Amino acid sequence: MLLGMSFLGDTALPSLTHYQRLIEVPLYGKVLVTTLKVAFYTTLLCVIGAYPVAYLLATSRRSTRNWLIILVLMPFWTSFLVRTFAWIVLLGRKGAVNQMLLAIGIIDVPLQLIYNFAGVMIGMTHALMPLATLTLLAVMENIDPNLSRAGATMGAKTGTRFWRIYFPLTMPGVASAALLVFITSLGFFITPALLGGPQDTMIVQLIIFQIREALNWQFAGAIGVLLVMTFMVIFYIYDQVFGLSLAGGGGTAENANKSSFIRKVAVSVGNVVIRALARLTDAMISMLCLIKPATHRAKTSSRGGLHVVCTLILAFLALPTLFVVPVSFTSEAFLTWPPRLFSLQWYDLVFDSPIWLAAAARSLVVATTTAALAMVIAMPCAFALARDQFAGKQALFGLVVAPMIVPNIFIAVGLFFLFSRIGITGTTFAVVLGHTVIVIPYVIVTILAVIKGYDRNLDYAAATMGASCTVTLRRVTFPLIRSGLIASFMFAFIISFDELTISLFVTGGRLTTLPKLMYEDALLSVSPRLAAVASLLLVLMSILIVISELTRRKGGYRAFDQ
Repeated sequence: MLLGMSFLGDTALPSLTHYQRLIEVPLYGKVLVTTLKVAFYTTLLCVIGAYPVAYLLATSRRSTRNWLIILVLMPFWTSFLVRTFAWIVLLGRKGAVNQMLLAIGIIDVPLQLIYNFAGVMIGMTHALMPLATLTLLAVMENIDPNLSRAGATMGAKTGTRFWRIYFPLTMPGVASAALLVFITSLGFFITPALLGGPQDTMIVQLIIFQIREALNWQFAGAIGVLLVMTFMVIFYIYDQVFGLSLAGGGGTAENANKSSFIRKVAVSVGNVVIRALARLTDAMISMLCLIKPATHRAKTSSRGGLHVVCTLILAFLALPTLFVVPVSFTSEAFLTWPPRLFSLQWYDLVFDSPIWLAAAARSLVVATTTAALAMVIAMPCAFALARDQFAGKQALFGLVVAPMIVPNIFIAVGLFFLFSRIGITGTTFAVVLGHTVIVIPYVIVTILAVIKGYDRNLDYAAATMGASCTVTLRRVTFPLIRSGLIASFMFAFIISFDELTISLFVTGGRLTTLPKLMYEDALLSVSPRLAAVASLLLVLMSILIVISELTRRKGGYRAFDQ
């Protein structure tokens, strides 16, 4: 709808006026460059930060891992609005961070930590790093540790084993995480709007302004087309470099022979870089061994360094969420730091309000139904993309990830008009359908990353022993990719539970979801009641993730025993 409107002029006749305006006005090109810059650095920081955390999770004991996953997912359990406001209070000129630095004498004047590019990076990295972590974890769990041990028995040093054996096996996860974070960053607008300055304006903010303020839907459609076309160019380059690894391309000798020239060059350059990193890492470890001759100390130091880095990253992820917990017990009427404890009045307001309880129940129903429906639709699509070769495969993959590229407000407006025509606006069913549209791409990409690292020879072995396709899926395939399926379900549940834009439009003012109610409450009065709701969500989601982790582990062991 909006694509067609972008080619209409003010007189409703076909015209390229809006595209001409995009070219002639330098502002829009600058905003597009800023958007790509923010997305690129957010992706880089998220993948670099998520990799050691995912590795620690994949190699930790089950009991330790359960608690670490809760810390990783804490940003997901808190509303975007509450998280962003928490960063404002934490990083403001009179915030907790500046107060601490002034108290210990590190700085003499408060630092400008927000309303600039640094603030945008902090907020967006904090919001999207869990997405990258769980995507990497789903792949790392399926890597056989005996491969690295085999390398050690053949004389490979620690750095060589990691860079030449382990890291290449995690590349499907790295590629998936990078793509997920990048295209999600392109559609961000709440965090840059609240934590950035005028120079950090994202292109989605221009689209929203044109639709909601200027009411110029034609020009908004032209900006949206510019954003989508830009991503398609980037995706084409990504496909040429990585061989569409997310959709099952590459990874076999046959596919390698069919690789493009760009991919062959990228692989050659990547191999040179990996060999250089392996030698550099081995040299650094050798130097540490000279300082600490005992080999076990070197090993302990390496693991200890991992723990230190992961502790800092987990503290960064958990800090804003934990910050809202004490604020929820304040006796004051505003969110301040340090809070004046102790009062349960804000929790009483939540539990005594049928509106808040009904909104929370509706959000749980919508998120659960959305996640289940998305899994039913996305799983066969992911298997087809990963295992089958057919014409238009790349186009299909681009189509299924399109809802992650197109700003949610486009989808929300389109769904509003569609649902109004068929008479389902303002129903729970409409909300579920709208949420399903935007979560399916996340489910498909996550499952693809897991299937990419799955050895199909196991299925073939089951078939040679008389197992049917159904039995093979149930007894072999699903147990081995169980962690990825659960991660996909949790992604869908989380994204649906915290979705705001779709709910604002398709509910038609008749229904209220919890994020919508929190958004309206934040606009009217930013009270500690928001912190109380966020704290309750944190407890609820932590319980759910522990139950899902225990269920996954117990179910996985039972399947293998059978």
